[in-house]
Amino acid sequence: MSELICQRILLKLSGEALMGSGDFGIDPDVIARVAGEVKELSEAGVQVGMVIGGGNIFRGAGLAQGGIDRVTGDHMGMLATVMNSLAMADALQRIGVPTRVMSALAMPDVCEGFTARQARACLAAGEVVILAAGTGNPYFTTDSAASLRAIEIKADLMIKATKVNGVYSADPVKVADAEFYPVLSYDRALAENLQVMDATAIVLCRDNGMPLRIMNVNEHGALMRLMRGEAIGSLVESGE
Repeated sequence: MSELICQRILLKLSGEALMGSGDFGIDPDVIARVAGEVKELSEAGVQVGMVIGGGNIFRGAGLAQGGIDRVTGDHMGMLATVMNSLAMADALQRIGVPTRVMSALAMPDVCEGFTARQARACLAAGEVVILAAGTGNPYFTTDSAASLRAIEIKADLMIKATKVNGVYSADPVKVADAEFYPVLSYDRALAENLQVMDATAIVLCRDNGMPLRIMNVNEHGALMRLMRGEAIGSLVESGE
C-alpha cells in the first residue's frame, strides 16, 4: 500500500456515464470497462465504495417538472440507482470481484440494507461495496448521498467521475476559453457556483474535511494513475 495515495475511496458515477453514446439505459461496454478499472484498484489494495446515480433511467427532479409528485419522482429515481447498482455488481462479480449492494431503502429480496459499520467491515475485507438508493430521502441528490457515504465509510478521498476532465470556470463544451482549475477550495466552488456538485454535497465535504477529486470517467486507466499519485482532474479541498 505504500505506493498508493489512498487506502479507501468513494467513487461517485453519474447514471449518464453508464449510457455511453446512447440516450438511455446502460451501455454494456461502458459498465464492463468501469468494472475492469475498479477490479484493478481492488486487486492493488484500494478499498472501493461506489455510489451510482440513476439519471440514465429516471431523474426525480425532472419527473417532478413533468407533473409527477416530487417525493414519488425521487423514490423512482432511488429505484433507478438500485438498478444501476445491481448491474455494476453483476459486472464486477462476473470478473471475480467480491461485491455487495447496500440500499438506503429496505428491499431484502434484492439487496441488504445499509449500515456504515457493516459497509466499513466489508470494505476492510476486500469487497467492493455499492451504496444504492441515495440517502433514502427525497429532495437529496446522489451527489449529496455520495458525500454522506464517503464520510460514513471514512474514505480518504471522494472521486466524482464525470464526462469532463475536471472543474472549469464555465462549461468547456460551450465556452472554448473556459479556465481549468487543477486545485480549488470548497468555498470557491460554492461562491462561483462552479457546478462541481450541488451545494449540500460540497458543504458536507467541506465541513468534514473530505477531499474531492473531479475527473473524466472516460479516460482509460486514470483511476489507477490517480491512486499512484498522478494529478488527474481537479482537486477540491480546504484553501487554494
